[in-house]
Amino acid sequence: MFHAARSILFRDGIVEKSHVCLVEYLRQEYSRKGLMSEGFVNSLDRMRTDRHEAIYGLETSVTKDQADHAIAQCREFIEAVRRLISNTSTPS
Repeated sequence: MFHAARSILFRDGIVEKSHVCLVEYLRQEYSRKGLMSEGFVNSLDRMRTDRHEAIYGLETSVTKDQADHAIAQCREFIEAVRRLISNTSTPS
């Protein structure tokens, strides 16, 4: 999801400095303008925090069902980004 989201920023001539900035850029420039679902931006942000907790957290484990759900969300997000890049010009 992160790299798919980065592709939008790169298309816009933006290089992100952090995962949080990436999410906020999409929220400001795409979601609030109706170009991307707020649900997709929220999903990206949740995955960001879940990934951080899974890697750096002390007592986190991920179940197969959680992993399968995350993979499904990622696939939906990537497809939404493909459609967005194919159908829109950069935001004004």
